[in-house]
Order: sequence, then C-alpha cells, then structure tokens
Amino acid sequence: MIEPGLQEILIEENLKQFLLVLSVSLSVATLPQIFSWFRKIPYTLLLVIVGLGLALADVRLINLSPQLILLIFLPPLLFEAAWNLKWSRLKQDLIPIGLYAVVGVVIAIAGIALSLNQFAQIALPTALLIGASLSATDPVSVTALFRELGVGKRLTTLMEGESLFNDGMAVVAFGFLIAFSQGTANLTFQAIFTQLLLVVGIGLGTGGLIGFGISYLTQRFDLPLVEQSLTLVVAYGTYLITEELGGSGVIAVVITGLILGNFGSLIGMNPRTRIIVSEFWEFLAFFVNSIVFLLIGDQIRFASLGENIGAISVTIAAVIGTRAIAIYGLGRLSNRFAKSEIPIAEQTVLWWGGLRGAVSIALALSVPESFEGRELVIASVFGTVLFTLLVQGLTIQPVLQKLNLLQKQPMRERYLEIIARQAALSRVLQRLTEIEQHPRVEIEFYNYQVSLVKGELTRLQEEIDQLKTEYPELLPFITDQLREELLAIEADTYAEFVRTGRLNQELPLFLDGESLES
Repeated sequence: MIEPGLQEILIEENLKQFLLVLSVSLSVATLPQIFSWFRKIPYTLLLVIVGLGLALADVRLINLSPQLILLIFLPPLLFEAAWNLKWSRLKQDLIPIGLYAVVGVVIAIAGIALSLNQFAQIALPTALLIGASLSATDPVSVTALFRELGVGKRLTTLMEGESLFNDGMAVVAFGFLIAFSQGTANLTFQAIFTQLLLVVGIGLGTGGLIGFGISYLTQRFDLPLVEQSLTLVVAYGTYLITEELGGSGVIAVVITGLILGNFGSLIGMNPRTRIIVSEFWEFLAFFVNSIVFLLIGDQIRFASLGENIGAISVTIAAVIGTRAIAIYGLGRLSNRFAKSEIPIAEQTVLWWGGLRGAVSIALALSVPESFEGRELVIASVFGTVLFTLLVQGLTIQPVLQKLNLLQKQPMRERYLEIIARQAALSRVLQRLTEIEQHPRVEIEFYNYQVSLVKGELTRLQEEIDQLKTEYPELLPFITDQLREELLAIEADTYAEFVRTGRLNQELPLFLDGESLES
C-alpha cells in the first residue's frame, strides 16, 4: 500500500509530466502557423521528429508503457475512427478489407519471422514475436496521416477498415505467440482455431451488445452532454469488459464504434447532439494523437538501434516485402471475386501507406521481462516503426501525387465554401421574400438588399460553373457530397419517426447502394 503523502506526490509528479507533454505537443501544433516551411510536413510526423530531437538530447518526457497505450490511448482512438467510418462505404469493400485484415496478418507474421530466422539468424520464437508486433498497420498513424493529406474516401476507407480490424487480429496472434514462447500454448490446429473463434467471438458479441444497447438507451432521452459523456465511458468500458471476459477488446471497441456511429447516432441522437458528439471525438482524437506521436519519437533509444542495426534492416525489408505480397496478391484475389475492383495505383498506396505505430510499440513493450530476446524485439520494432513513419510517411504524399490520387484540397475547400455561402444567402433571400409580404422597411433599402443578394448568388453560381469546367475531377466530389446529403436527409427522417414512436425500427436506406450510383 502507498502511504497517502507519497501517493499525493506521485499524482502531482504525473500531472506535471502530463502537462509538460501536452505543452510540447501544442507548441508543435503552432509551428506550421509561424514557419510556413513546416506546413509541408504532416502534423503527426512533425511530432515524431520533435520527439526524436528530445530523445537525441536524452530528454524523456514520460515512460511509455504497453498499459498506457493499450488501456489509455488506444480505446478512444479506435472508437473515433470507427465512429466516423461509414458502413455504406465499408460494406462495399468488405471482401478486400477482410482479406487484408485476416490473411494479411498471417502473411506478415510468417514472412517477417522466416526472413529474420533465415537472414539474421534470429531464434524463431523471437522472430515470431517481432512479426506479430509489426503485422498490423496502425490506425493511429494511418487515419491521421490520410485525413491530413486529403486522400479520396474510398482509399481512406480501405486503409481505415483494414487497420481497424487487423489490430485485433495482431493482438490475438501476439497473445498466442507469447503463450507459445513460454511453453503454455496448445499447438494443435483445433485448439488454435477454437481459441481464435472464442477471442474474436467474444469481442464481436460484446461490442455488438453494448453498441445496440446504448443505441436504444439514448432513444429515451435527449441530453447532449450526457450522451457525449456516455460514448467516452462506452469506449473504455467496452475494452475493459471484453478483455475481462477473455475476448479482444480492440475488436469490441471497433464494433461498438461502428454501431453507434452508423446506427445509434441516427435513431438515438438528434442532429444537434450528433454534431456535438462528433466534434468532441474529433477533439479527443487530436488530443490523444498529439501525445502518442510525440512519445513515439521520445522513446527511441539510439544506442539500442545502433547495436541491432542488422536485425532492424532485415525487419524493414521483410515488412515492406510481406506488405507487397499481401496487398498485391490479396488485391488480385479480391478483384476476381468482389464486385468493386481496386486499381493497381490504389494498391500501391495501400502498400506504401502501411505504416506501423503505437500498437506495434505497445506489443513489443509487453513482451515479458523473462523472455531472452526482449531487447531485440523492442529494438527491431522501434526501428521499423521509425522507418515507416519517417521514410514512408514523409514520402506518401509524393507517391499519391505521382499516381494522381491526391485530391485537390484547396479546390474542394473552395467549392464547399461557395456552397455554404449559397445556402446562407438563399435563406436570406427567403427571409426577404417574407418581409415583402409584410413590409416593415423602406422600399429602397429592401430592393437594394434583394439586388445585392441575387447578384452575389449569381456570381457564386458562375464560380461553381467555372470550377466544374477548369477541374473536371471535381464532379465526382460534387456528386459524392450530394449523395451524402440525400442519405443524411433520408436517415434523419426515419430517425425522427422512430423517436416519435411512429416507427418501431429504422428502415434501411432506400437511397443507399446502387440506387444512387445509377
């Protein structure tokens, strides 16, 4: 037991460390506003670079542990990504995402382990743990980076979907391999398959029960701040409960986030509450990401990396090679059986954009102290994560530009600004029409306002037409925006009927699927 006085001192020290980390992170966030050159570097990667600078100066902000990542950082990041992942988009690419998230993990573990065993003479148990730690792309890294770069929604969905689900598979595989290395695992195929079904099944079941339960619970009241707080409790509670039951907490949080984001927020929250909750999770994701990426760089031990440079080099080559085999091989298989084809250009981005991050580090750090090759596992994983974040992360934008897959961000933002102004001025014009029927102002002032608004609306429409002419690639984006608007209107109407008791359950969206594609 810790004495009360000592406990207070520990709390105070932890608070000071936390505030120091947060201050450094927020200071980094302001750099692009002060120095324009830094705008070329995505914010998350800039944090890693600053963290590396601190590590080089031997300034350690905080001791990063697997418990800190898996219990504190990971649940909200997984929940936020799943909350914003549209089911209508996810189900269109469920086959390739499933192949990448399940079979891709197996390919990565086997390929990395065999490469390390054959070319670096590393013992197979150690090589397998390195492979399992690096087998999953990290949603913390990938989603943050892709959102900043403005990647197309389909490509983003493929990357997010894969990274969300393969995290769960990697954690399950890592747990089994730890048991194998300690001699406590049953190696029969039936035992492995049964254990896998049990862990994944508990995760899916618990996540589904909690997700649908909270969805129907929020139908009974309309308290935005309570519902916002409830989602935070659910993110952590789902993870902890599922892990306690012996299931995959990662999979459970993803399923709960998907259900609440695509179902619960429609039937149990009014539009205003949905906006409040979404903005809260956007802030929380930024907040946690800022800490995670800074600490990844700050935890690097350069001496350890230098001592294991050979193993790290083989690991990096194996990670890139197995990723290529998984993406191109499974992509070809998916294109043959799935309705939606993934072009080679998009597969190339999925290959090169397969960054590793916090989850890989958490798994490496969770290797037991008694394991003989623990330091080698940690060094290999940290070195590979650093390579993927800095080399692949900093070059993904040129790759996207070379393949003509990077959206014209300024052009899209300008279009959205015009649409917003059009909507606002249209409402102003409607109000002026109402005033005309019940005049309360001088006619000259009224006519001037009408002429002013109509003139601006005409100019805005001309600018939209000019954008369409100059940038034909804007047309799919415009269509996509309209599609989402129509789907939102239909979904909000069904949700209103459910809330008022005129409908027992939400109807499937008529406009979803091919009806809007035609």
